[in-house]
Amino acid sequence: MAKKKKVEKQTEEMNPNTHIIGAGYVAQQNITDMLETNFMPYAMSVILSRAIPEIDGFKPSHRKLLYTMYKMGLLTGNRTKSANIVGQTMKLNPHGDAAIYDTMVRLSRGYEALLNPFVDSKGNFGKAYSRDMQWAAPRYTEAKLAPICAELFAEIDKDTVDFVDNYDNTMKEPTLLPVKFPTILANPTTGIAVGMASSICPFNLAELCDATVALIKDPDADIMDILKAPDFTGGGQILYDRETMETIYKTGRGGFKVRARYEYDKDNKCIDITQIPPTTTAEAIIDKIIEKYKSGSVREISDIRDETDKSGLKITIDLKKGTDPEKLMQKLYKVTTLEDTFSCNFNVIVAGAPKVLGVYEMLDEWIAFRTECVKRRVYFDLRKAQDKLHLLEGLQKILLDIDKAIKIIRETDEEAEVVPNLMIGFGIDEVQANYVAEIKLRHLNREYILKRTNDIDELRDSIAKMEDILAHKSKIKKIMVDELNEISKKYGKPRVSEIIFASEVAEDEEEEKIPDFPVTLFFSKEGYFKKITPQALRTSGEQKLKDGDEMMMEIETTNDSDLLFFTDKCQVYKAKANDFDLGKASQLGDYVASKLEMDENENTLYMAVTKDYKGSMLFFFENGRVAKVDMESYATKTNRKKLIKAYCDKSPVVAIRYITEDCELVMESTAGRLLLINTGSVSLKTTKDTQGICVMTLKKGHVVKLVRDYVKGEFAKPHRYKTKNLPAAGATLSAEDSGEQLSMI
Repeated sequence: MAKKKKVEKQTEEMNPNTHIIGAGYVAQQNITDMLETNFMPYAMSVILSRAIPEIDGFKPSHRKLLYTMYKMGLLTGNRTKSANIVGQTMKLNPHGDAAIYDTMVRLSRGYEALLNPFVDSKGNFGKAYSRDMQWAAPRYTEAKLAPICAELFAEIDKDTVDFVDNYDNTMKEPTLLPVKFPTILANPTTGIAVGMASSICPFNLAELCDATVALIKDPDADIMDILKAPDFTGGGQILYDRETMETIYKTGRGGFKVRARYEYDKDNKCIDITQIPPTTTAEAIIDKIIEKYKSGSVREISDIRDETDKSGLKITIDLKKGTDPEKLMQKLYKVTTLEDTFSCNFNVIVAGAPKVLGVYEMLDEWIAFRTECVKRRVYFDLRKAQDKLHLLEGLQKILLDIDKAIKIIRETDEEAEVVPNLMIGFGIDEVQANYVAEIKLRHLNREYILKRTNDIDELRDSIAKMEDILAHKSKIKKIMVDELNEISKKYGKPRVSEIIFASEVAEDEEEEKIPDFPVTLFFSKEGYFKKITPQALRTSGEQKLKDGDEMMMEIETTNDSDLLFFTDKCQVYKAKANDFDLGKASQLGDYVASKLEMDENENTLYMAVTKDYKGSMLFFFENGRVAKVDMESYATKTNRKKLIKAYCDKSPVVAIRYITEDCELVMESTAGRLLLINTGSVSLKTTKDTQGICVMTLKKGHVVKLVRDYVKGEFAKPHRYKTKNLPAAGATLSAEDSGEQLSMI
């Protein structure tokens, strides 16, 4: 309370003309209360009214747009400007013109995102497979509803779905659309809500209708052979695995791979990619291939370009001479998004709550929804027919004596008494009497009345049939089956995506064989690398280096060797000798830090070359400790290019060595002491960042300054610098050895 009074006093002093008690006071609120009052309503709104589709296959924004276009007469009329549609839609969807237009673009035929587009577009609507091809402004484009939308709105005026007020209570809008086919699975739908998301893949319309018919006839039917796999508007190849598909069909979750389709042009020696996965774009693929080319992992390409035009998508890859296009594509499938995974999450709003449903469950829910729509439609038609029959039966009674009807009307003094007098005169009710009273004088003849009453028998038959339909579920199912078969026949198209079996692809995929030939590797102190063949080395002169640089390592090996580059940030980067181009002595070579995309200000300290990961790595630290790590600890089953914690970071590293067998090394401290050790006395560890064991004891202020190979015979009495037990301090140079010049290796 004292703190609050102090804040109030300060506020009054700062605002002498305003007497707002407590102004500037920060009130405390429990986070649980804030989440309940602020966050939860927002989350529910996004989930139920924005991001997740309902069982009719539409999000609210889609439904509002299509219904507006229907009310504008765009189902059968001419196209109109998109700006006009956007403006009219704002009566139902007040979220801004840009959001509405984006929605319409994604539903359009021109954008090519939907397998069964609902908007017949004209003009530039962009492309789903392109990141850079943007759509034109709404004032430049035109649109109308696609013919298939007739199956969405054919029954909307027959009380098949509920209507609610729009946001300002000025008009009505449908809560769902009475779709005649499962639109929820006929087109792709993605949405990110709060705490949940939805990702539904599309299926071929003809296959989907056939599968739904099978489930209507037999709820326990196996539709896997009918609805084999999804189908995308962009085509591609679906790597089919039955177990994976069964999981998706039953649970609504899982993923499957889609890969691009290509053609090889023998005349121009190039690959034309014409279909790509729906999860990527042409620009993303091109950027990734260029990146792989620059890194050296894809060398068979001489050029790549985007040749997409009005005829459709086309990415052209020019090949170098002698390149096998199939092997190149197998490699590109692995390292780029030419092969990508479509992750399924069939999250749908059912009865006002989000549910993750499998294909079976989703079709069952749609069948239940459609059954209710058909019932409501038949009941609506039944009531209309009954009302019409009732009126015609009253008219039929007048047929017995038209003159009497005219006489009753003519002799009635007051207009209000006409209907009651007709009711008394012919024994009809008020509704029938009103209908008779409203007939024009010119229609009170036998011919007109006979024509109108001829339909009575047909109406009675029709009413009997509709009542029979409502009484028998099998009759309703037959109506649904007939409608689905008609839609399949009218709008069905062949599959676009090709189905290939994943097991067959896996057998065809072979790991690329790295060409194996002898090479000599050079690694400089500044981090430059060269790979030179023995033939080129024999005819070359001195190795070119940067000013101040010196050659640190020269190793004879083969082109298929693994290279491990240890850095000053306790990391190791792995590469193949084949990843580097052949060079010459007259070249500086590749700068390893740039080639392997190392972290900023990261420098290479040592290069280890191995083929079988036998032997061990030795790390000598300034504090006199030595870590001996099994080389197999750096072998990885996956193609990981970077390993963190490659060695201990507790003390600066002085030297790194890779050895395949134990040897003798000389350690020298800043105090001038030398210690001759055999690496066999250092215990082997499997943990990469181990601190190792203390080998050389040091006086305060002194550190190990270098490590070098021991040259046999360089010491007159080698035992002087050896010790039986570790750690040891070592010894200073004897008078006999002081004349020897030590050089770092």
